[in-house]
Amino acid sequence: MHAENELKPEAIARSLGDYGIDASGVQISQIQKYILLLLAWNQKVNITAIQDPREILFRHFCESMYAVPVAAISRGRLADVGSGGGFPGLPIKILVPDLEVLLIESNMKKAAFLAEVVRELGLEAVRVLVGRYEELDEEVAPVDYVCSRALGDYENLLGWAASLTMAARSVMLWIGAGDVGKVKAVSGWRWRDAVPIPHSLRRFLLIGDRKE
Repeated sequence: MHAENELKPEAIARSLGDYGIDASGVQISQIQKYILLLLAWNQKVNITAIQDPREILFRHFCESMYAVPVAAISRGRLADVGSGGGFPGLPIKILVPDLEVLLIESNMKKAAFLAEVVRELGLEAVRVLVGRYEELDEEVAPVDYVCSRALGDYENLLGWAASLTMAARSVMLWIGAGDVGKVKAVSGWRWRDAVPIPHSLRRFLLIGDRKE
């Protein structure tokens, strides 16, 4: 891990502030370490196409953590479907330590990366589940929140989240402008107004609450 890639704490705090996020010194330190791990692993495993630490901070951390104030996330159980490099699940966990988080990832190498991040950051109540979400009902259920970023296949994902087994109270989706209408057409959910993500032209955070 290279020190030249390390962002200064003040820069991280300032960037988070642009998204209405207030982080402690410990949380900022965890973000620093996470970014260095991501860059180191990215040399051998394609985890993210973004290489610039500042861009990683904005796109992966600030945009993920933005859901905490918008959706008023507190304690409970959150499943991050198609977690990849841990986004949005792990940044949310960093910001809400009491949250229990399940990271669902079918790629073994990415799952190994997630396990190392969890270990190195000393995060508790986080499980990495290797497999496809459709095959993991019993290991995951029940959950309060289901989140996913750019996964696609929204109809199946939302059906799974709304099932009697999963019984998710809310879903949070990071999506492009072109997908908002398609997702809102999926039944079983009360959709809130799509929230534009700061510093982004066409990306939105869409939150749905399961109909009882």
